[in-house]
Amino acid sequence: MLLITCPWCGPRDETEYHYGGQAHVPYPENPEGLTDEQWAEYVFYRDNPKGPFAERWAHSTGCRRWFNVLRDTLTNEVLAAYRLDEPRPQLPEAGGNR
Repeated sequence: MLLITCPWCGPRDETEYHYGGQAHVPYPENPEGLTDEQWAEYVFYRDNPKGPFAERWAHSTGCRRWFNVLRDTLTNEVLAAYRLDEPRPQLPEAGGNR
């Protein structure tokens, strides 16, 4: 079970949250000009790295706000949580393994 810290409500059990997918995915600048294949790539294709990954989460049973979480997909450790209007935190290098 994950313990996720909501930027507004503090640490809560993961059962209070709803996963929203990859964070920091920019909306297309010219959506009218996209082909069906380009739309499919924007809507369905996401990164799937080993290690730190920025995700969107909503505190669905609390304040109901969306925020971002940096989670290590290899260890499932929550590394940071931050509001949507804040930049992605820089993580210290862990012995050069990442």
